[in-house]
Amino acid sequence: TDTSEQGLEALITRAMTGRTHLLEPPHVATPTAVPVSGGTGWLLGDPRHYDRSFCLDLVQLQGFLQATQPQIAEAVQIAVDGPTRRAFLARLEKQISQRGVVEVLRKGIIRHGPHDIQLFYGTPSPGNTRAEELFGLNRFSLTRQLAYSADQTRRALDLALFVNGLPVATFELKNNLTCQSFKHAIAQYKADRDPREPLFAFARCLVHFAVDEQEVHFCTHLKGKDSEFLPFNKGTSSGGSGNPANLAGLATAYLWEQILTPGSLTDILENYAQVVEKKHLRTGRKTYKQIFPRYHQLDVVRSLLAHVQAHGAGHCYLAQHSAGSGKSNSIAWLTHQVGDVPHNGERVFDTVIVVTDRRNLDEQLRGNIFAFMQVGATVGAVTGRGASKTQQLRQFLEAGKKIIICTLQTFPELSRQLDNAPAGRRYAVIIDEAHSSQGSKASAALNLSLADDAQPVADDADMEDVVNAVIEERMRSRKLLANASYFAFTATAKAKTLELFGTPLPPDGEGKIGRRPFHVYTMKQAIEETFILDVLQYYMPVSSYYRLAKTIESDPLFDSKRARSKLRRYVESHDTAIRSKAEIMVDHFLDDVLPLREMRGEARAMVVTGGIERAVQYFGA
Repeated sequence: TDTSEQGLEALITRAMTGRTHLLEPPHVATPTAVPVSGGTGWLLGDPRHYDRSFCLDLVQLQGFLQATQPQIAEAVQIAVDGPTRRAFLARLEKQISQRGVVEVLRKGIIRHGPHDIQLFYGTPSPGNTRAEELFGLNRFSLTRQLAYSADQTRRALDLALFVNGLPVATFELKNNLTCQSFKHAIAQYKADRDPREPLFAFARCLVHFAVDEQEVHFCTHLKGKDSEFLPFNKGTSSGGSGNPANLAGLATAYLWEQILTPGSLTDILENYAQVVEKKHLRTGRKTYKQIFPRYHQLDVVRSLLAHVQAHGAGHCYLAQHSAGSGKSNSIAWLTHQVGDVPHNGERVFDTVIVVTDRRNLDEQLRGNIFAFMQVGATVGAVTGRGASKTQQLRQFLEAGKKIIICTLQTFPELSRQLDNAPAGRRYAVIIDEAHSSQGSKASAALNLSLADDAQPVADDADMEDVVNAVIEERMRSRKLLANASYFAFTATAKAKTLELFGTPLPPDGEGKIGRRPFHVYTMKQAIEETFILDVLQYYMPVSSYYRLAKTIESDPLFDSKRARSKLRRYVESHDTAIRSKAEIMVDHFLDDVLPLREMRGEARAMVVTGGIERAVQYFGA
C-alpha cells in the first residue's frame, strides 16, 4: 500500500475517475470526442489544459460548448486562440468576478453579443429525456497537481475539480502516516496559497478542502492567515467530532464516494451553495459571504426530503441540533426544497410554513429564504401585530403562498386555520423551537394570541410546551395526520417534545415504544468542533459562608426557609461579594487559559483590558 501523500491523491483520483494517469484507458483524445468517465462519474483532466490567466480548463469548456451549443461554440470561436475567443473568456471572467461561479453556472451568461450562453445543465425533471441528455453532456473533471500560479509556477494544488471547465473546488491532501494531518493542509492554505491569486478570489471557487484520511475541513474564502476553516465531518458514534471508522476504506471516503459525485455536487450547486448579502444596520455597509453546507446540515435536509418523498405527508420529525449547528441555514434549505418534493407522482405539500420565536433569527431566516427563492412573490412574511397578524396569516393561506414565515406567537392561530383549510391542501410546518430561557414578553404576546381560548397560557409558560400542547391536541383530534407534516428543530428537546416529534423505536422487552430524534448533531460535537464553548470547563463553585449575630435576646420565631433565601439574595448581590467572585474567576482564567496558543487574540484582549469589569457585570446579573 502506498502510504504517502501521493498515494492518497492517487486513491481519490482512481475512486472518482476510474484511473490515475491520462495514459491509462479510457483516454479522451480530443475535446470533441465523447468523454468517458469512470469511478463515480468524473473525467481525468490534464493540468496542461489549464489557462492560468482566465482560471479555466479550456479543453473541457470547449468540449462542453461544442457538444451542447455548437452554434455558440462557433460564434465565440472557442477552438481558436484569437480576439473573438479572448473577448468571450474576458466576459466570462468578469461575470464570475461579479456574480460568483455558482450564479454563473446556474444562469449562464446573458447577452454576450446576441447570444445567451448556458454553462451548465442542471438536474433533469423525471421523464424529460432532452434534459437528461443535456445533463449527461456536462463535464465533471478532476485535475491532479494543478499549477495555478502565473508567477510562482512551481506551486501546485494536489487536486482541483472543474464543472465544464470552471473550477469549483480545490484540495490539499495530507496523510497521518507521514506525520502530517489536515491541520498542516490548513496551514498550507493559509501560508502558501496567496489569496491574491485569481483562482482564490472570493466566489471564484465554491470550496477549498483540507483532507487527510481521518478528517475533512473546508473554507469558502481564502484570506491568508484569516481564512476560516470549518469541519465537514460526520461525527463519531459517541457523539464527538471526527468520523467513525470505515471498514471498507478510509474514514473520509464519504467525501469523494458520496458527497462529490456529479449528482450530489449538482444538488449542492442548485440548492445549497449561495453568496449571501448582509447589511450593517448602523452603517448600511454590505458584506458578502459564500455559503457551503456542513456535513450535518446537508445530511439532515437530504434525509428529511428522502423520507417525505418515500412516505408523503402526515409525519412528525425532530432534528435535535445543538447551538452552533447553523439551524437557520438548515431550515432555509429545507424550506425552499420540501415544497417541491414529489410522492406518487404529485407534490406532497402546497404550502411551507416556517415558525420561529427568535426575532433576530426570524429576520435572518427571511433573508436566507428570500435569497434562495427565485420568485419573491411566492414568499409571505407575517410581520403585523395583534389582529392584523392573524388577518395577514389568513390572507397568505387563502392566497396559496408557497412559503409563509411567522413567529411562534401565531402558532395556535395557525393551527386553528389549518384545521379549516380547504380539503386536499397539505402543509409542511417547520418549527424553530424556542428554549426554556425565552422571556416573559414572548409569553405575554402568546397570551394575547390565545385570549379567546378557554385556558390561556400562564405568564411563565415555556414556548416549547405551548407547541407541544397544540400538537398533542391535534393528534388527539386526529387532525394532525390529515393535512400536515411537522419538522421541529431544537437544541435541547424536552421529554414531551421527543414523545410528540420523535421517531418510534422498536418495542422493548416490556412492549414499550421509545422515541429518538430523526437526526442529531450533539452538543459534544459542537463543543469539540469549537462552535460553542464548554460552559463547565472552567466552572468554579464558590462557597459562601454566613455568620449571623443575634442582637436581641427576645427575637421572635421566623420562617427559616424564607430567611435563608432573602439572606442569600442580599449577600450574593452585594458589590463586595460580586467583585470577590469576579477576581477569582478572572485570575483562574488568566492563569489557565491565556497560555494556550489557540486562544484567539480578541478574547485575550477582552480579558486583559476589561475582563474584571465584565466579570463583575456577569456576576451582578
